[in-house]
Amino acid sequence: MNGRRRTSDVARATGYSVQQVRDLERLGVIPPASRSSNGYRRYRPLHLQAVRAYRGLATAVGPVIARRTMVELWRSPRDVAVASLTELHVGLAEDRRQTLQALDALYEIGAEPAATRAGDVLSITELADALGVRTSTLRHWESEGLVTAQRVGSLRVRTYDVGQVGAARIVAALRAAGYGVPEVATVMAALRGAGGTAQAETALRERLDTIATRSLALLRAGTDLVAVVDSVELERSRTTRATRPSAPG
Repeated sequence: MNGRRRTSDVARATGYSVQQVRDLERLGVIPPASRSSNGYRRYRPLHLQAVRAYRGLATAVGPVIARRTMVELWRSPRDVAVASLTELHVGLAEDRRQTLQALDALYEIGAEPAATRAGDVLSITELADALGVRTSTLRHWESEGLVTAQRVGSLRVRTYDVGQVGAARIVAALRAAGYGVPEVATVMAALRGAGGTAQAETALRERLDTIATRSLALLRAGTDLVAVVDSVELERSRTTRATRPSAPG
């Protein structure tokens, strides 16, 4: 087969179905396969690496972002491709940081409440920026009873003290972990009761474990992703050399 693989070979090696491999080709996740004289697809080893890379990305960041990332890798210059992969690692690190902040807030809620100083109070815009959400999201959470805000001045501007900021961090982490609004409402209601921190702590620690699993999946996909980036750069170099005019003899 001269290193060429059939669709069924790629499917068997990656754990996908034959149709899924064809779909990945159709979506641009992997480059088009060549065709044999009888019309059957023939895939190179690079296709196999690309499918494995996509599978790791899908575990790490979800199938939608994984598909978009793979399509961009085939089209992007080397520096842009590497930067996009780096951003995925940064995103997971930020998810972990936010979850750890939520855990810290949880412990503070369980301890003696700290006195709020003027500098500790955040506006709705400042809190939204700190959590990486929209101000409309905070308003929605408030309408659902997940967070509370103080209203100050004649304009009734929303502000958040230390305890309210901490509660909002917990809500943000739980929502990012996939908890629905009713589930988060149950957890936050328990927090307001006696000894209600256990359920939230369990959820947040599960979130940390999930982030670790996703981060490992991204690391495991690294070798295959490098192969994709290198192959694009090599093909681009070959094309440049082929189109460069010859020096006069």
